[in-house]
Amino acid sequence: MLKHTKIVATVSDKRCDVPFMRDLFNAGMNVVRMNSAHLDKEGFDQIIQSVRTVSNRIGILMDTKGPEVRTTIADEPIAIRTGDQIRIEGMPDKKTVPGHIYVSYPNFVHDLQLNDMILIDDGDLELVVIEKYADHLLVEALNDSVLGSRKSVNTPGVRINLPSLTLKDRANILYAIENKIDFIAHSFVRNKQDVRDIQQILDEHNSPIKIIAKIENQEGVDNIDEILEAAYGIMIARGDLGIEVPQEKIPGLQRILIRKCVAAKKPVIVATQMLHSMINNPRPTRAEVTDIANAIYYRTDALMLSGETAYGKFPVEAVRTMATIAREAEKTKLLENDIRVPMPEDNLNITSFLSKQAVKSSQKLQVKAIVTDSYSGKTVLNLAAFRGKAPVFAICYQEQTTRALSLSYGVWAEYQAETGDPRQYFLDALNKLLNKQMINRNDLVAYLSGSFGEGGGTSFLEINRVGKILDGEQTFRPSAYT
Repeated sequence: MLKHTKIVATVSDKRCDVPFMRDLFNAGMNVVRMNSAHLDKEGFDQIIQSVRTVSNRIGILMDTKGPEVRTTIADEPIAIRTGDQIRIEGMPDKKTVPGHIYVSYPNFVHDLQLNDMILIDDGDLELVVIEKYADHLLVEALNDSVLGSRKSVNTPGVRINLPSLTLKDRANILYAIENKIDFIAHSFVRNKQDVRDIQQILDEHNSPIKIIAKIENQEGVDNIDEILEAAYGIMIARGDLGIEVPQEKIPGLQRILIRKCVAAKKPVIVATQMLHSMINNPRPTRAEVTDIANAIYYRTDALMLSGETAYGKFPVEAVRTMATIAREAEKTKLLENDIRVPMPEDNLNITSFLSKQAVKSSQKLQVKAIVTDSYSGKTVLNLAAFRGKAPVFAICYQEQTTRALSLSYGVWAEYQAETGDPRQYFLDALNKLLNKQMINRNDLVAYLSGSFGEGGGTSFLEINRVGKILDGEQTFRPSAYT
């Protein structure tokens, strides 16, 4: 196990052959991200086929566009100077031309007011509304810029009343269901209803796909508690978030959002420009190294690479660099900075209680690995939340559960067909850990499982020495089965 922190790598259909995917996987990639804004069905097909050829343990995550606004196509780049006055209209079928910007949202003019700010192309062009008319806005450019085609449009502090799902999003979700993709990362989530809109489609098709809510605006930050109730996990998408809210607030918000996810036992991904300089350079900046380490010190589950692996010059090196930094940061993080995971006394959860004791055993008794078997992944999510030093080896009875855990901190999940013999699962897991040189015969291991099979929940924790268990293989039975 290279590191506890998981790595999400964005991949393009222009570069997704099996050898490339295998190199990323061996360098430390755990999840492949497919950006639906830049892919069609054929592109999705190519990526999925390559990923599944390499390993059934790699998670696949598909982005949806969500309630996003973009400028329309421009035939050529448009130079804009400070003080230029430009007309903006919500007409998605018109081409943007000098002096006239069209955007994809028809009611854009209606939602904005005088003095509202409009940021285009991740804030590269700043505009302010100086006049409002029934069918258009007159804006003034606050800086020099060059505007290309289909650039992002942000309106800090202004709620754009778009539906949470576009027609393309719905089509992509149905594709994801059909092809058993593991995660849907929904863009610009504003509240729990945005998540429920996707969950309704998944439920109608009995799909186990997990929803990751991308937090990219102030409304999403404000409603994080209700979003966490509805979503499997969240992504802190710092690109758009850093435009929608003052950029100096991003580090603090990142820390708060991670803390809330850990307390809720939900996976959290930190994304955007983690190793941006490695798009063109073989080495990261010192600031990027520190940024990655700080996200791990804050206790994130996963980190994401975007352009670094989608079209950068050093994709495998970027993954390997991130894995190396993560491994070192995990060694040097301080236990006293761990986030307390609440366990209310009036509603004590057995799974959570036993998970906490298993993780504490890795600190107090030097337990080297925690083994558990899993149908749904619930126990494993509890173990991951406590952010222990010992790896969690999860034996999963469903392949999609294996991949769902590819975002969870410290988890090594493998699929194993159900045989009905809980003793054999445990013995097989120990032999695999020995073969991977993650433990030795003198080490203590913890075993967390349930006495009553599927749906019975976690009911016991056992700690024993590896050699003793394997030497008594014929007679050994976990305590709950004796």
